[in-house]
Amino acid sequence: MEYEIKKEGKFEYLEVGNGAPLVLLHGLFGALSNFADLIEKFRVTHKVVVPLLPLFDLDILHTSVTGLAKHVTQFIEFKAYEKVHLLGNSLGGHVGLVYVLSHPEKVKTLTLTGSSGLFENAMGDSYPKRGDYEYIKNKTAQTFYDPAVATPELVDEVFEITRNRIKVIKIIALAKSAIRNNLGEELNQIKVPTCLIWGKNDTVTPPFVAEEFHKLIPQSELHFIDKCGHAPMMEVPHAFNDILVSFLSKHSN
Repeated sequence: MEYEIKKEGKFEYLEVGNGAPLVLLHGLFGALSNFADLIEKFRVTHKVVVPLLPLFDLDILHTSVTGLAKHVTQFIEFKAYEKVHLLGNSLGGHVGLVYVLSHPEKVKTLTLTGSSGLFENAMGDSYPKRGDYEYIKNKTAQTFYDPAVATPELVDEVFEITRNRIKVIKIIALAKSAIRNNLGEELNQIKVPTCLIWGKNDTVTPPFVAEEFHKLIPQSELHFIDKCGHAPMMEVPHAFNDILVSFLSKHSN
């Protein structure tokens, strides 16, 4: 599905459908394709919004979780959205958490899937040499329970990013920022209803991470999906969407 990306000032984003805003925050290697099934499902009932996070456009000083959260803050203000349903995968979940902690009045619900913020296995102890296609192929496949989900197109997309020296530096900066920005002591301040949707076979943010989020966030509910890795909305979109429909319907008024 091809989507029209809108550009206004420094913001690039997708906005489709009508209704309460459902804002989707992608991860380090994420993009619109990660949310394709989710967008199609919820554009019928919600205004689905995907701001493209400036992963590689911020100066190195602001290439951080808080730098991305500031961008989201400015975007939501620019669009004058109120009471958003916020959903984030991986690094996007972490950015969503930082946003909720500073702007709780703007958020109606929070959904996290494979979120960083407590613990995550990064790309590895050392970043691969640029141009190591097999390494990128294997690492991309490890994101999923079923390696076949890592299509050649997806691997090529990630590989292209890692061929650029500046982008690699910024990926490392963001990964290190995510590790440093541990929110364990702040999560009990989150009072909005929160849905945790996790792959039982997630090796990046393993199941114990979801259980810890569930323990620390007061109004949270936890759903595990079997035979599923780090990106449930990609790997098992129907099961993911069913959980999300049920959760959002409870908090639609």
